[in-house]
Amino acid sequence: MDDLHFDTLYQHIGEEHKPHGAVVPPIFQNSLFVFPSCKEFVSVVSGSNDVELEGSGHAYSRISNPTVDVVLKKLALLEGTEDALVFGSGMGAISAAILSCVQQGSHIVCLDTCYGPTRNFIESYLPKFGVSVTFVDGLSPESVLDAIKPETTLVYLESPSSIIFRIQDLEAISSQCRAKGIPTIIDNSYSSPVFQQPAKFGIDMVVHSATKYLCGHSDVVAGAFMGSKERTKKIIDNELQFLGAILPPLPAWLMLRGLRTLKLRVPHHGRTAHEIATWLRDNNEVEEVFHVGFAEGRQRELFEKQMSGTGGLVTFQPKNQDPAYIERLIDGLKLFQLGVSWGGFESLGVPIHMKAMGWSEHRYLVRLYCGLEDPRDMKADLERAFNVARG
Repeated sequence: MDDLHFDTLYQHIGEEHKPHGAVVPPIFQNSLFVFPSCKEFVSVVSGSNDVELEGSGHAYSRISNPTVDVVLKKLALLEGTEDALVFGSGMGAISAAILSCVQQGSHIVCLDTCYGPTRNFIESYLPKFGVSVTFVDGLSPESVLDAIKPETTLVYLESPSSIIFRIQDLEAISSQCRAKGIPTIIDNSYSSPVFQQPAKFGIDMVVHSATKYLCGHSDVVAGAFMGSKERTKKIIDNELQFLGAILPPLPAWLMLRGLRTLKLRVPHHGRTAHEIATWLRDNNEVEEVFHVGFAEGRQRELFEKQMSGTGGLVTFQPKNQDPAYIERLIDGLKLFQLGVSWGGFESLGVPIHMKAMGWSEHRYLVRLYCGLEDPRDMKADLERAFNVARG
């Protein structure tokens, strides 16, 4: 299939063999696989693969499964990496990737506006194993590179970052890290591989909360890891093997359903979010809108270099910072439902109370996720909510 265009190859890779002629790969909902011979059993279990296989080549679904394999091949193709893994949650993928890079006495350089649970894992959980961290804003490569110490074993990025969507210069950071022998990880959940492929800029490992765009229907919790075969094998032999944060066959099959339409859904969310962000920027109730797609944005040049579009998230800061106003605003939303996460079909809104990023005072923000509804109805919903909040 090497002569096929990308979109065609993406739809068919991993599905060359069709059991019983099924156009959709079946769900191999089994925990173990049996073998036709002792030689094949030893070859598969030991990982030597030194005999011609008559069976599936799988031994135990905690390690590998035919349904899951289809998903892995598509994910690796999407991100432009050699291999991929899936996990039972985004934090399963993120924590496994991080743990594969640290040992007692290690130091991590981490973006200060990364996903909250990731920050808590690095800041609060890992120190009891002797791992330290320095948080940086990532607005310049120097802010990241200057924080590196002799004991640094990982640089962790998220571009655009959570909530306020700061972009990091992936190529400048990764090239210096590779020269120093320091691996890099990036959370690419915001962009998805549709709008950004960090491996092209030298990033070693890519992680996703696959619950979001990769699955896309708000009915699966999953995580994804993409990287080289060497790094993937290391995680299989250690973090995946010992911690057991696997993705079972059924949710993997549901992820496959989401991957089919990924390149159709994500641009739709992005176009709607850009329209909503532009509308919010002109609203008298709004102090600031956080959105990387504005043409005059301060990181526009870097955006154009690394990304080909924006996702469905928009964050804004209301002018009125009274907590009661924020509560009335959120409660006034009806189409934008109150809930965490994002990436599905439904629009969501959630209040964020932050004191970070150099701000001397607490700020109340509202993060919106723009689903598949009509943007005209979203604007009307927001306008009603602003009217309710004013009282």
